[in-house]
Amino acid sequence: MGTFPTRKDIPPWVKIPEDLKDPEVFQVHTRVLKFLFGPHGSRIPHFEKVSRAMFELKTLESSELTEVLVYGSYNHKLRAKWMLQSMAERYRLRQERGMLHLEEAMKTLELGKCWE
Repeated sequence: MGTFPTRKDIPPWVKIPEDLKDPEVFQVHTRVLKFLFGPHGSRIPHFEKVSRAMFELKTLESSELTEVLVYGSYNHKLRAKWMLQSMAERYRLRQERGMLHLEEAMKTLELGKCWE
């Protein structure tokens, strides 16, 4: 038996009670969610509307992870999970590329010191 969300503003496309049972649950780094969802979760309503699902976030104690619960029909839950995980992976790859550029710049600076 799944737990019911604590939200009071359940989107109109979520069917009560059948869509509120057995949410899709996964964990994402908190800083990635802040990037994806914007300041104070301002973009969550947009993500919910596009995915036709409802999100509930639970910050895990003593962890850098946030638990994401996705409510909705089976297909909408899977699409929302895929969408978030894909965007999180894209963010991770961009961060990784940025670090590589930073490392290259640092090496260039170090090489420049050798020639002085």
